[in-house]
Amino acid sequence: MPTYEYECAACGLRFERRQAITEDPILECPECHAKVQRLITGGAGFIIKGSEPGRAKPRVGECSMERVGRTCCGRDERCGKPPCGDE
Repeated sequence: MPTYEYECAACGLRFERRQAITEDPILECPECHAKVQRLITGGAGFIIKGSEPGRAKPRVGECSMERVGRTCCGRDERCGKPPCGDE
């Protein structure tokens, strides 16, 4: 269930409510009973799983030097050896 953020037009109270997408938005402030407006907020992020983003090991023949500025064994210059684990 998503979390929606609301703000009261009269007293400025900001609050959140977990609601189903099918539920009607809240119209009244729980403190002063004035009109509230549902805000557009950033929400939570999400994680993309796959082989490319954030992969720990370089591909065969690829040096991590180009991506992170260090080799897989921690050197700041190429060492001429194959990537760790690809020997």
